[in-house]
Amino acid sequence: MSAPDDVYTHGHVDAVLRSHRWRTAENSAGYLLPHIQDDSLVLDVGCGPGSITLDLARLAHAGSVVGIDRSEAVIAEARAAAEHTGVGNVELAVGDVYALDHEAAAFDVVHAHQVLQHLSDPVAALREMGRVCRPGGLVAVRDSDYSAFTWHPAVPELSEWLDLYRDVARGNDAEPGAGRRLKGWALEADLEIVSSSAGVWCFSEPEDVAWWGGLWAERVVSSGLAEQATARGLASADDLARLGRGWRRWAEAEDAWFAVLHGELLCRPRRSA
Repeated sequence: MSAPDDVYTHGHVDAVLRSHRWRTAENSAGYLLPHIQDDSLVLDVGCGPGSITLDLARLAHAGSVVGIDRSEAVIAEARAAAEHTGVGNVELAVGDVYALDHEAAAFDVVHAHQVLQHLSDPVAALREMGRVCRPGGLVAVRDSDYSAFTWHPAVPELSEWLDLYRDVARGNDAEPGAGRRLKGWALEADLEIVSSSAGVWCFSEPEDVAWWGGLWAERVVSSGLAEQATARGLASADDLARLGRGWRRWAEAEDAWFAVLHGELLCRPRRSA
């Protein structure tokens, strides 16, 4: 059976990659960090430009980290970042979460940040992640839950944006409400639950509000989301421009605040009887 040909809703435009480069192990994988040992062998699935990956490699300095992503261009950027920062215990390669190019039980930790929400078969992906995780190791996944996003002030265009995003993502057979479903998907993949929690990004400081609002003002008019929305007749270019102006108006509000909820899950392969 061939792997699904999934569509990445956001695409890899610079406004998307700028948000990916902002992510660190501290702000995006804190639930996992106590479990990374000096000599851990880690697989980072959907590593993007590698900001979290390189942090994990620094923590597992006597071990090694492999980062994979579907995009050759993004892997090239991650390799350049590794070379620039002098992180040597990392390997970066194009890869497919549905068919990992690694032997069974090869890693102590198999990690994916904001990946399962974009997949048409997240259960199959979790099974494959579990396959390459050693007995007693950890599969660690973190995904946002768009239906739980909340903000102030109540700019109407942001509510329209959220509805549009969910429609586009579900048109890709993806699940933007992934955060709340991680535990169920893991159980369906026959993985043992270790812990299930939640984390939040909060954008409230003026510079954070300006950055977050500016990113989405760009992304809503020029990204994979914009291309797919217009191609499917879900929004016109004028509609998207109006949503972008709404994002900028939100970011200009003195009391602007935005919270992004994430589901976080640690699980492991079940022990053989």
